[in-house]
Amino acid sequence: MKKFLSILLAAMMLLPLVSASAATEYDVTEPITITWWHAHEDQYNEYINYMVDKFNSENGMGITVNPVYIGSYTEINTQFIAAATAGEGTVPAVVTCNTSYPFSYGKDGLCEVLDPYIEAYDYDIADFGEGLIASTSYDDEQIALPYLISTQVMYYNKTAADAEGITIPTTLDEMDAFLEKATIFNEDGTTKRYGTVIPGWDYWYFEMFYKNNGVETVCEDGTTDINSAKSVEITAKIKEWIDKGYAYYAYGQGASSNMRQLFWDGGAFSVLHTSSLYDTYVTNVAATENPFEVGMAWLPGGNDGETFKSEVGGSAILIPAAASQAEKNAAWQFLMFITSPEINLYWADKTGYFPTRASVQEMPEYADYLERKPAMKDIVAMSKWINPRNSNPAYDSCANLWRDALATIFNDNAPIQETLDTLATEIQENLNDQ
Repeated sequence: MKKFLSILLAAMMLLPLVSASAATEYDVTEPITITWWHAHEDQYNEYINYMVDKFNSENGMGITVNPVYIGSYTEINTQFIAAATAGEGTVPAVVTCNTSYPFSYGKDGLCEVLDPYIEAYDYDIADFGEGLIASTSYDDEQIALPYLISTQVMYYNKTAADAEGITIPTTLDEMDAFLEKATIFNEDGTTKRYGTVIPGWDYWYFEMFYKNNGVETVCEDGTTDINSAKSVEITAKIKEWIDKGYAYYAYGQGASSNMRQLFWDGGAFSVLHTSSLYDTYVTNVAATENPFEVGMAWLPGGNDGETFKSEVGGSAILIPAAASQAEKNAAWQFLMFITSPEINLYWADKTGYFPTRASVQEMPEYADYLERKPAMKDIVAMSKWINPRNSNPAYDSCANLWRDALATIFNDNAPIQETLDTLATEIQENLNDQ
């Protein structure tokens, strides 16, 4: 019996040692300075400095984060790939990337797999929701964290909507009645106020009209149905809106700024854009001679009344696989901090992005946030519908071909079916060449 108790006591004494060993594998054991590559421009400097200074002074582990502005997401992508290829000593410890990049990074093994860190620190990854988790995963492994997230939305003149009894459409079928009521014509028949603006310079803003109704530029099986009967039907409907003067098609040089100015000046009842520009729209509308309340709504969903998908935009944050383990450990501490509910809400409040963690909605500060940004309430409530972007490596090039083909239809009256048939052949050739 004494021998048994001695063995049991010895075993019990070993348990904490095993547990501690597992827990400290990702701990920061000595002071360290790490570099964070980001794409946040000058207008974000105040907020970047606040967050970094707060982390540096409060982490208690001797970690110092050095934020470095690299440029656009495209520039970060180029430099990150080059640095990751060169190996340890060339990569930063933390990288911000556009949400369209994690899949290719995961495929090439450029990101540290975060699951062991998540497990070791009991990090609540589920707080982000399935869509955002999938957007920052590869092969069922977490390789990044959602950071500054946006999606496609419709901005609209809420003051006019309330005064004129205009109902925001929830399905594509409801767009006709909406546009007819929201559009105002001059006596000579020209458009005084467009019902909406279609951003033709970027397919991302209007593609959910198609996707929510079953049309895919690139299908999962590596084919396309861009010339299907449904695609032709939707394209014909959009052209009808443009031809009737209900919708303004913003395409070509200066299209983005022209669209925004048109809305700010009251020349358009609504526009399709990214939710990240909410602050920009509110600020610029308030500065006009005839300010109005800016509303924001989810884009019209599928005609089945059940499909209301949108796609993830904005940025994710990751740890390069080529960083040293000491850098990775320090970087993980920073990732936990910068994606924490407190900082998540701070970022959302100071920028146009929206809170990505469900627990944020339970914070007392969230009510204050909604008082300042009331239009965000419905968008945050629908965030469970946000999905990853199409991960096919040829998708962007194929979708840009589609964007250009639509421009010939809307601007040059190219025949719809014939143009989309030719487009489908081009897209399929691109897919076959992978």
